[in-house]
Parts: sequence; C-alpha cells; structure tokens
Amino acid sequence: MAACAGALAVAGLALPMAGSAVAAPGTKDDFNGDGYRDLVVGTPKANAVTVTFGSSSGVGTGSARSVTLTQNSPGVPGALEPEDEFGENVTGGDVNSDGYADLIVGAPGEKVDGRAEGSLTILWGGARGFRTGGMVLGAPTAEDVRFGEGASFVDLDGDDHGNLVVVSENRFWWYADGVPDKPAIAPEVDFLPAGVRLDGVLGAHFSNGSGSDYVLHGTDAAGHGFAGYLRGGAGDIGYYYRPLLQGAVSDVITEPRVAAGDIDGNGYSDLVLGEPGAGTGGRITVWPGTDRGLGVDGAPSRSYSQASTGVPGADEPGDGFGGSVAAGDVTGDGYADVAVGAPGETVDGVKGVGDVVLLKGSASGLGRGTSWHQATPGVPGAAETDDAFGSAVRLKDVNGNGRADLAIGATGEDIGTARDTGAVWVLRGTTSGLTTSYAASFNALDFGLGGTAYPAFGTLLR
Repeated sequence: MAACAGALAVAGLALPMAGSAVAAPGTKDDFNGDGYRDLVVGTPKANAVTVTFGSSSGVGTGSARSVTLTQNSPGVPGALEPEDEFGENVTGGDVNSDGYADLIVGAPGEKVDGRAEGSLTILWGGARGFRTGGMVLGAPTAEDVRFGEGASFVDLDGDDHGNLVVVSENRFWWYADGVPDKPAIAPEVDFLPAGVRLDGVLGAHFSNGSGSDYVLHGTDAAGHGFAGYLRGGAGDIGYYYRPLLQGAVSDVITEPRVAAGDIDGNGYSDLVLGEPGAGTGGRITVWPGTDRGLGVDGAPSRSYSQASTGVPGADEPGDGFGGSVAAGDVTGDGYADVAVGAPGETVDGVKGVGDVVLLKGSASGLGRGTSWHQATPGVPGAAETDDAFGSAVRLKDVNGNGRADLAIGATGEDIGTARDTGAVWVLRGTTSGLTTSYAASFNALDFGLGGTAYPAFGTLLR
C-alpha cells in the first residue's frame, strides 16, 4: 500500500478558495484554510464521505460549498468496492504540517491483497482543494483484522506534534510525528483485555499529562459495551490503562456514541458515552476529566436518562436515548453542552421519529435540557415513522460566531419513494441556545448518492 499522489482534476473535488484568514496550526477540520470549521458526513453504506464547508452563513450544498469523495474519485487511492465501508469513521488534522487540515478516512472492510482487511486513507487539504491526492495505510500485521476501525490525530507523546493513532478490531497502533511514512509502532505494554473488539478510539486532554489520552471503545468478550482509558505522554505507551465501562447488555459503543468536551470548565475534557440499550430507554454516562485523568477516586461518573431531573421526555423502552452523543459550547459561555440522540423516540404518537436533547453544561456538570425533533416548529421536515432523527449528532461552530452549531443525522429519512435515504439538519448556536432560524437540511440525493440502496446518509457526523 504505497503513498499515492494525483491531481484531483474534476471541479467537484475542489474546495472553495481560501480568503484572507489562515487556518491555525493544528486545526482539525478546516480543510481549505478559510478560518471556518467544516462538517464531514460519513456514509459507509455508499462508501462515501461528504465535506460541507463552513462559512459565515453556515454549511450548504452545491459544488462551491461541498464535495463528496469516494475511492472512485480522481486522486483518491483505491477502488470503490461494496464491502469497503469507506467513511465508517472519519477524523482530521494537519498531518503534513502545511497549515491545512487533512481528511482521515477509515475503510475497515476493505480487502487488501496479502494483508489483513482494512485501510486508512489520508487526503491532503489545501487552499485549492483536495488536489494533491493522498496516501493509504494498510494493516501492519496479519492479525490486524479491520484495520482503520478508528483513528485519531492529536499529540500522543507531549512534544507538541500530532501523531496518527489507528486501531484495528483488536490492536492499538501509533505513528511517529507528522506524515506516517515509517512503520506503525505498537504499545510497549499489551494492555487490551482478552476478547475485546474495538470499534474506535478518541483522543483528548482528559488529564494533566504532557500528551493526549485515549478512550478505546467497542465490545468486551461477552459482547457487552466496553470502554477503556489509556494515558498518553512520554514513556511506555500502554503502561497506564484502566477499564471504564463494561456494560451489562449487548450494546456496542460505536463512533457516534462517544464524545469529549469540557463540560464543567475545569480545563480538562470530560468523556461522554451513550448506552441506548441500557436501563429502560437508554442513558448516557459522563466521566469528568481531572489532573489525574478519568475514573479516579473523588471524580465519579454520573449517568443521565430521560428519568433524570431536567432531562426532557419520558424513559420508555425503545427510545434509544444515548444512541448518539456530542459535546460543544452552544452559547459561548465557556462550558461544553451535550447533545444526546434518542432515534427511537415516539413523537405525537408516531413511533421511531427520533429526538435530540441538548443538556446545558455548567461548573456543577450537566443541567436542564431542551429537546428538538421534526415536529418542533421551525425544524424542516415532518415527524414520520422510523426517521431515526438523532441517529448521529455533532456540535461544532461552522459559521464562526464562537458558538457551536448542532448537526443532526436521521438515517431512516425517506425522500420521495427512496427509503432510508438519510438526511442531516443543522441548527445554529446563539447566546441563548439553539435556534431554528436559518435551519439548514440536506440529504443523500443532494450529493449524488441516490444510486445506493438505503444509503443512510448521516450515519456519521464529524
């Protein structure tokens, strides 16, 4: 699997030209360096990733404001094959240190001759678009099935340079600073419990360590939801590890069910995990970040369900509360708020419409919330059976006003007679919270993905 560079010749693969603003070093998701964060939509059933570019008016559709990439796009390494799952996970970071974020895409189902299945593709960002191609990484060993199951690009070892971390179904790997042009490095200590099957990895500053820490998530040997905490920093990677969650039900902790943000404003990221199959109607659990990290004595986790005080709705079977989570500061007050998807929620007697709850962050943790669905005045669309509104959520500031906007996926949304086409909504953040003014929505057909049966656009939002 060699590095591949090629001109992306078609106009649809060009990003908008950058303005006077220059992307700050380390920006994770400003792919064209115009100073606005971009929203990425993963549609693995269609083996596609859509980048919708931020601007003062938010994100939108059309070739000037978005691009959809597959392994059939010019300059993108590989070839589109039904089982690849290209876009099953997506992250970003300035891998080649040119001031522009690069797009990092996992395809854990890709078949690779002579290697274990799975790959990871890095596409170079720039002022004129994804025009300089990219590179692809394959599994380091024959045992690394589903390589590219998850990835992160943050500073692992505390030297102020980003490191690419990639997980397969059963292993954790990392690469030296910058472009991963050297062999992958295994942890010094084999820390994963036997039988764990990983679904992803999240890096953030959960402690006062010199590097970032990581949460690895998936299922344990019994098939129950699993999450473990790995400290980064200088020294032996893998030496400091502790389990955080070993659930009691068969409920994999997937990419949309993991988020990090500083909810209590203490300077450390807090971890949010969703367990939609736990309890009656699902729950989320928050582990506070501290100087010593996650899960330490004196900093216990706290769980919330729709039976908790201040959480809108009722705790009912099938709601799937916690089916997706996201963290970001919606009001600009310095505290991260938490969005929780309940894609199975019944609304006005219609089953499976789905709902999203936004819980307010504060110095004392999460407070009262508000809820949003397709029957909420001002939200485009209609409440229909099995839309699964809230199957994915993401909080990030895409219009540059200093307040996080809420992106919501509904993988079950039908467009005309096309079933499970999938759609995404974006609600703006303001000093008083979310607003439906200027609400945007778009679906798979807007990006030419209608040829795939049940594409479920909006499966992943990053």
